[in-house]
Amino acid sequence: MRKLINAIAFGFALMASPLLAHEFKVGDLEIVHPNSRAMVPGAQVGGGFLKIINHGKTDDRLVSATSDRAGIIQLHEMAIENDVMKMRELPGGIAVPAGATVELKPGGLHVMFMKVADPFKEGDKVKATLVFEKAGPVEVEFTVGPPAGPAKGGDAPMKHDHGAMQKKD
Repeated sequence: MRKLINAIAFGFALMASPLLAHEFKVGDLEIVHPNSRAMVPGAQVGGGFLKIINHGKTDDRLVSATSDRAGIIQLHEMAIENDVMKMRELPGGIAVPAGATVELKPGGLHVMFMKVADPFKEGDKVKATLVFEKAGPVEVEFTVGPPAGPAKGGDAPMKHDHGAMQKKD
């Protein structure tokens, strides 16, 4: 009886593991843990974060993304200049060098969901399609976690330059 129970438990574990996995693949690229944060009611923008691992020997580039949850999606870079947070669109996309891992994370490179009609709520799954220059499109799901917490104690408040959201030619 114990062997039967163990066999059934093992079978369920095998069936559940693909459901728990949060990785997506296209060509030599592996997209790991796409995630976002819950948005405050009425917000129309949100960030998307993930890791892209290029297992291949050829450079690639994330060139665009789409989602039915956002009117526009841009690929962005965030940087601090003179204590001012500046965000800018990367119209040429995000390079994914051969053999490298590129991390899109808060405070750096990220996917910017814009014109979001229904703000993301914790627990949501936001379907999107990432498009790579060479590997092509891949459908992913961004898991929405809790909203960002306050800055850690002692950190000075950060100024935001919303006028800095511009295209760079």
